[in-house]
Amino acid sequence: PVFALVYLVAADTPVRRRIVQLLAAGLAVVVSAGWWVAAVALTPASARPYVGGSQTNSILELTLGYNGFGRLTGNETGSVGGGPGRGWGPTGWTRMFGGEVGGQIAWLLPAALIALVVGLWATRRAPRTDRYRAALLLWGGWLVVTGLIFSFMQGIFHAYYTVALAPAVGAVVGIGASRLWQLRDRLWADTVLAVGCATTAVWSYVLLGRSASWHPWLRVMILAVGLGAAVLLVLAARLARPMAAAAAGLALVAALAGPLAYALNTAASAHAGAIPSAGPRVAGTGFGGGPGGGTAPGGRGGTAPGGGRGAPPGGGRGAVPVGGRGAVPGGGRGGGGGGLLGAATPSTGLTTLLTADAGSYTWIAAAVGANNAAGYQLATGDPVLAVGGFNGSDPSPTLAQFQRYVADGKIHYFIGGSGFGLRANGGSSTSQEIAAWVAQNFTATTVSGIPVYDLVR
Repeated sequence: PVFALVYLVAADTPVRRRIVQLLAAGLAVVVSAGWWVAAVALTPASARPYVGGSQTNSILELTLGYNGFGRLTGNETGSVGGGPGRGWGPTGWTRMFGGEVGGQIAWLLPAALIALVVGLWATRRAPRTDRYRAALLLWGGWLVVTGLIFSFMQGIFHAYYTVALAPAVGAVVGIGASRLWQLRDRLWADTVLAVGCATTAVWSYVLLGRSASWHPWLRVMILAVGLGAAVLLVLAARLARPMAAAAAGLALVAALAGPLAYALNTAASAHAGAIPSAGPRVAGTGFGGGPGGGTAPGGRGGTAPGGGRGAPPGGGRGAVPVGGRGAVPGGGRGGGGGGLLGAATPSTGLTTLLTADAGSYTWIAAAVGANNAAGYQLATGDPVLAVGGFNGSDPSPTLAQFQRYVADGKIHYFIGGSGFGLRANGGSSTSQEIAAWVAQNFTATTVSGIPVYDLVR
């Protein structure tokens, strides 16, 4: 929308031509982005895979609901955790600056907003086609619209989504800082540069203070250098060229030292899990090495689904102990088992069991949830059926289909202990039904802490 609006406002061509070109561009977007959606929707369900993430095997439901407007409203049937107004962290104007998100994207956000406001004010009398203002409108519109959506969306949200703001932040800061530096013979431009530098240094100090034990000298250095550079920038018009260049260099050091340190820390640390994050652990959250993201020792993690920190996958609600006959596989936790955001890491003994006579089966095993199943499949190199799709909340396969697979000898084992088999946020209870049917008709054998049901005995 921002791209279209800026072109409509600022393009150096007659208005009728602008409208026609925008309509053509819109059609191109619909065709290029929609052909695959249309192909899936028009293919009979019997001739294609189930559309994971939907409850009715519908690509439109997935596109417009679960992964569409549901992200805004929180009405994402079948998601684990979340829901309107709960589960994915606090929403509001300060979300991009909060403890979980701030260190991921907010280092230069204050400077970007200052540059955007001042730049638009300074060009308020410029011609309609002024390229400097058009650039600010384009990148600034991207920044504001995307930032507001992230700040107020009530559906599934992870801090790494904010990478979508990075191009806009970089562009607005770069455009604003370079233009203000060109105008440094004017006191107002020097003052804005100084305010931006000082604000960034103070904000970096705050962000680094959220990991107070991690290189505490760094935030003190950034604050001192940034405030010193700000004083010099106010006097930039009166300084000799070498001194002015030195002031600009100090300002760059103060602005970029914090995110650079986070980047180096991230590149030097082992990561695992499905919710990446940058930098060290942040006080008061599980972010940066928190257990919710399935991290390796010393690595980085994220928040557990449902908004908790380190909560068991699936929210832990309604989990049923696993183990013997009558227990529901997929409830509770088992050592080495996977979950929503982390794949299983099976032991050598379990891997050996699963791969025995693997060529005789379509699937060597079935497990609730795609990531859980993926761990066993990666370890063995053989197919593992993911019951219930990504979250374990899709109605696929149905109980009748699963029973037919078992009767036909297509599945060897059912692996429990995943923490799933739960009805997630109004999603299908099919995986629960399958887990209960397995528990009622087969006996569990515990292998390396994981309950395994032999379906062919």
